[in-house]
Amino acid sequence: MSVMSIEKIVEQALQDGYLTPAMEAEVGRICDNASELSIEEYMALDRLMGALLTGEVVAVPRKQFINVMEELVLTEAIARVAEIEATSDSSLDVGDIAAYALNRLPPLYATTEEGANYQRQRAQAELEELIAQQVNEAIARYLDRPNFFPERQALGKNTGNEILRQVSTLLQVYAPNFEQKSHS
Repeated sequence: MSVMSIEKIVEQALQDGYLTPAMEAEVGRICDNASELSIEEYMALDRLMGALLTGEVVAVPRKQFINVMEELVLTEAIARVAEIEATSDSSLDVGDIAAYALNRLPPLYATTEEGANYQRQRAQAELEELIAQQVNEAIARYLDRPNFFPERQALGKNTGNEILRQVSTLLQVYAPNFEQKSHS
């Protein structure tokens, strides 16, 4: 998003009827960096608050869903990479491989834990082979690639815990509001 003033953001929100997470973040950033706000900025923020209270402007929630395919592809990629690194000198980047495969697979979105479980089962029944195939193709491409970027930090060997940490961080980034909704 290009740098906008608070007044411009508020004007946009009033016009669209929506305050997006990006707009909200930008307003927050401006407020954090300004030692003091101008009268105009205060008035714009006041107008926005009023509009949010009356429902004239609706705040769009941050992403409240996950793509189950990401976790399935990451699991497959980690398993395959671990096998290859255990039996060869090759060092592969799980992120690159997962991204390549994900770009060629259908997303499976879910908003609840039940939905996510359903998507996982569906994927295991119908898409397991396709996932394995795309991950293998990604690895083949990766191993074929000349090493143009030696400075790129590939994941080293014996970094199982590091990889798991990256995966859990990745999933948290993608689904900050993805709560386990309990069966009630």
